[in-house]
Amino acid sequence: MRKKSHKKRKITLVDIAKASGVSAITVSRALRAPEMVSKELRERIQRTVDDFDYLPDPAARALASARTNVIGVLIPSLTNSVFAEVIRGIYATLGPSSTYDLQLGNTRYSILEEERLLRVFLNQRPAGLIVAGIDQSATARDLLLTADCPVVQIMETGDSPIDMVVGFSHRDAAWAAVQHLLDRGYRRIAFLGAQMDPRTQRRLEGYSQCLRKEGLFDPTLIVTTPKPSTVTLGCELLSELLARTSNADAIFCNNDDLAMGVLFECQRRQIHVPDRMGICGFNDLEMVAVAAPSITSVRTYRERMGITAIEMLVATIEGRKVDPPVVDLGYELIPRQSTSWMK
Repeated sequence: MRKKSHKKRKITLVDIAKASGVSAITVSRALRAPEMVSKELRERIQRTVDDFDYLPDPAARALASARTNVIGVLIPSLTNSVFAEVIRGIYATLGPSSTYDLQLGNTRYSILEEERLLRVFLNQRPAGLIVAGIDQSATARDLLLTADCPVVQIMETGDSPIDMVVGFSHRDAAWAAVQHLLDRGYRRIAFLGAQMDPRTQRRLEGYSQCLRKEGLFDPTLIVTTPKPSTVTLGCELLSELLARTSNADAIFCNNDDLAMGVLFECQRRQIHVPDRMGICGFNDLEMVAVAAPSITSVRTYRERMGITAIEMLVATIEGRKVDPPVVDLGYELIPRQSTSWMK
């Protein structure tokens, strides 16, 4: 009965993937290059193929195999130094004599733009894709799941990767930053955030959870804006916080641009750092290390992320198995003068 009902319409690769509980990419690999998936997974997919009487379309296979040598890279910003370092790692790894060409796409933090660019890239039959983030829309996720090329998501780790992932936990990194401020004796710890993309939201979540655990969470100490991060914006957000409350004794900033602005505004208002106000940034850009006083920050490994992502992608394109498919690069809290006060 089951086979008969299925034959009412043409069975697709997506049908096999859903019935097998895997992605369409995985099914495609199991059929084209079975050595790249585990024996258990191959057998599970084959049972589904047999059950559905699925016959791969030779014409579609021939069309899919006619890939270009282009690797598409979708990031939300071309000017943000965080993503610039990721791109630098990718280019440095490929080298000038690479057989692959990079095509960059700037989603500008827009879901609709990401969907549009994915369609453009996939129509060009790329060799592979690198995509920033794990929070794609349902449409974008479907496009990636059915793409007949390997995909690496970067900047984060998660429980449901489309194919391969390299990144770190923004929530855990933020928790570590707030815990550091608590360990240094600060108790009224504020959060300043800009852009408020999913990665920033997870940093806010880590901040909130850490303070709730200590019974110190106060929503009035949170100031956010959808505006892009700048040093000037850091000054403005601190001014907004101080207009709201005068008893904050430390600031956890969503990134180092804001942290530099907070430092400048503290100096302008003659608020001594770190005795009167502690400051912690995020990403550990070069400027926070040379500031006076130097600023504590969470170090993230952006260039290494680009290197790892392109290595994983090229290996898969060339038929080599990548194990593990999820790589957590971690983070490191770098204490500096801006949080050196102890109770």
